[in-house]
Amino acid sequence: MTSVLHAPAAAPAAAPTPATPAAPAGGHLRVRGLSKSYGTLEVLRGVDLEVRPGEVTVILGPSGSGKSTLLRLVNHLERPDHGFAALDGEVIGYARRRAGWGARRREVLRELTERDVLRQRTRIGFVFQNFHLFPHLTALENVVEAPVSAQGRPRAEVEAEARALLARVGLADKADARPRQLSGGQQQRVAIARALAVKPALLLFDEPTSALDPELVGEVLGVIRDLAHDGTTLVVVTHEIGFARDVADTVVFMDDGRVVEKGPAAQVLGSPAHPRTRAFLDKVR
Repeated sequence: MTSVLHAPAAAPAAAPTPATPAAPAGGHLRVRGLSKSYGTLEVLRGVDLEVRPGEVTVILGPSGSGKSTLLRLVNHLERPDHGFAALDGEVIGYARRRAGWGARRREVLRELTERDVLRQRTRIGFVFQNFHLFPHLTALENVVEAPVSAQGRPRAEVEAEARALLARVGLADKADARPRQLSGGQQQRVAIARALAVKPALLLFDEPTSALDPELVGEVLGVIRDLAHDGTTLVVVTHEIGFARDVADTVVFMDDGRVVEKGPAAQVLGSPAHPRTRAFLDKVR
């Protein structure tokens, strides 16, 4: 697949930050003009977004507003119809190529091979609504799998880091448990440890508490709060307004496939400018 969109200019390389299980390096996400349709249904309509290194962006909006689709396009789990997402200047899912001749020569984007896309995805952690753990693997094996199989790292080294990550999310004593032996909140915390295991530059959360019983929500949000304080770059789709108020640098409100309003959390949640944002917040607060 070839896009005739002009490729974005490469961003200056950020100063290297040591990546450890306790403090992943934060990446710089830029989204420009992302659009996606399924048949005649327009799900995203030219979305722009920027998340700077170490920032926390919370995306709010009603069901069907395009929030989850946006995250899936950022991670290239689905192809955009138009636009692009770039992490630290590298377009996700595509490579820049020169096309044409003379005055008509321009930069276009050509889709990468699946192998190269998988390489890019190791810089992006994705935590899904329904955990997506491998049921036949233990908690430890779920965390170890991606760094070993996708990054080719030594298992002994990865296993030591995985145990540290499980301890970080409060599950040091559950390393040998299989998903069916864990509560929903524990499974989601294993999923967060798994996402951190690849030392991502960006972490995406797609309504990470929506499948949990109310009493389990706090334990998962607590782990995400800790990540926010550590300087990890986070994009979180959620309906947890209190969480957004506590940890978000930026709140984005989406409706009907568009970004309706975005700004500092205190401004958007306290004094929203758009009537659609105000109506939504009045219903969920």
